[in-house]
Amino acid sequence: MDRTNDDATLQIKEKHLQALLLKGMDGDEAAYRRFLSELSTHLRGFLRRRLHSQPGDIEDLVQEVLLAVHNGRHTYRPEEPLTAWVHAIARYKLTDYFRARSRYDALNDPLDDAFELLAAPDLEPAQAKRDLGKLLEQLPDRQRLPIVHVKLEGLSVSETAQMTGLSESAVKIGVHRGLKALAAKIRGTR
Repeated sequence: MDRTNDDATLQIKEKHLQALLLKGMDGDEAAYRRFLSELSTHLRGFLRRRLHSQPGDIEDLVQEVLLAVHNGRHTYRPEEPLTAWVHAIARYKLTDYFRARSRYDALNDPLDDAFELLAAPDLEPAQAKRDLGKLLEQLPDRQRLPIVHVKLEGLSVSETAQMTGLSESAVKIGVHRGLKALAAKIRGTR
């Protein structure tokens, strides 16, 4: 993709988020929830690139930025770019974060590109979930269902047995064989 297409994509994202915020400010609760949700996705990606050595703090900082956006939404001027306004808030919160941890050296990170906020949303969890779903679909039910219920949903072997109609030992075998089959698929040997 060339720079012109990148700029056009960013402008489309900008207008979309701005429309959601303005609808939310006019009382559309669903649009406002969607604005906060989509903005949080972008913020996670933005902050992950800056806090790669402190990944545990990313979610706390995302929440701080979202709260500041919410509390300061009345200061947003619709004729101004939304990205610049959010970027200023995110940068301020990030600066506070580094200052509180006496990390002045980290302030040398180039934080000036406001459009970078929308450049790469944090899609890794969604992509991983989709990829796992595709792998699980390839397994027979006697392996897929025990993995889903026991390993992903956290149900006990006996609960899974009751739910699926399998015996407890069949559930255990299904999990074992299913995980082995998934590992083989990931390695590309099956």
